[in-house]
Amino acid sequence: MTWWDDQDMAELLSDDQLNDVLPKLSDWAAQDAALVRTVELESFAQAIMVVNRVAEIAENDNHHPDIDIRYKTLTFRLSTHYKGGITALDVYLAEEIDGVLDALA
Repeated sequence: MTWWDDQDMAELLSDDQLNDVLPKLSDWAAQDAALVRTVELESFAQAIMVVNRVAEIAENDNHHPDIDIRYKTLTFRLSTHYKGGITALDVYLAEEIDGVLDALA
């Protein structure tokens, strides 16, 4: 059971909820109503492999990140646009992205 099981996944997180979750997402920062993570991978091919895997997850979850690709550097921005900020959907996707990246290590 996760911390959001008792709430609507698409409800905006309160400042307290966001402050509670950010330490668990140590590679992510809250910026401009979004969770943001930048990662540099070993190669462009590896970066595209990560993007493709994240795309599969996003399609399955029907929740899509903004992804900036600069050679082998990826920046992910997660925000529930129709709510205007960060929700549990974004936290869940951040955890999924972390899992994809951790699998490369």
